[in-house]
Order: sequence, then C-alpha cells, then structure tokens
Amino acid sequence: MSILVNADTKVLVQGITGGFGGRHAGLSLEYGTSLVAGVTPGKV
Repeated sequence: MSILVNADTKVLVQGITGGFGGRHAGLSLEYGTSLVAGVTPGKV
C-alpha cells in the first residue's frame, strides 16, 4: 500500500498537545503543510 502525497494533501496530527507532536506540527506549518486537525489520544 502506498501513500500518495502532493501539494493538495491535508494532514491530521495525532498527539499534537505533546512536545514531539507540537514541535513537528509547528515545523510542518512553517514548511507550508496544510494542517487541518490535531487530536490527542485518550481525551474526550
């Protein structure tokens, strides 16, 4: 199975409230990635 990524790809970040997820979400935004959502596992 391949994951095809292009300029129109939208990204959801799992674990965005953690240090690692937050840091990489920020770097992705700086790069121009289209982040559409962030989720934290286990939170309701």
